[in-house]
Amino acid sequence: MDNTQKEVWFEGSNEFKIGLPTIENSLDNIGQYFLGVIRLMPGMTDVKLIDQGNDFVSIQTNEGIMNRTNISVENEKDKILIEFDEEYQAGKIITTNSHFMHEFKTVENAVKHRIVISSLKAPGFIGFFYRNFGSKSIGRAFLNAHKNYLENYNE
Repeated sequence: MDNTQKEVWFEGSNEFKIGLPTIENSLDNIGQYFLGVIRLMPGMTDVKLIDQGNDFVSIQTNEGIMNRTNISVENEKDKILIEFDEEYQAGKIITTNSHFMHEFKTVENAVKHRIVISSLKAPGFIGFFYRNFGSKSIGRAFLNAHKNYLENYNE
């Protein structure tokens, strides 16, 4: 997917001390992967996998329904790229739509994880606050949840 024409809402990265094979193994079941990461997000107390297919995952959280579609995973020698579109309906309060790109790349004795969240749409009054003030805290929460999940992943 092409991120060049998409407005970036959050971009950030971190590193962790695992290898790409661990990440690749964790992606064997993309539904369980996303479920494991989302469970580690702040405020998530009840997270269940509703449905999954080759390129989609639906997750029920205590806040609402998360649908991830158009999921693609590309494995290369020194990097793994995951992209998907997300619609997250947090009850009747807000529905967000965005595009996610996760890049895991080997750097020296670690893996660098970079996230780009783009094309964010969050309508309404609450959406205004989400769009304008939530990117750093939400983006960092995603980075930390992935790090915690992958560093504690049992193959």
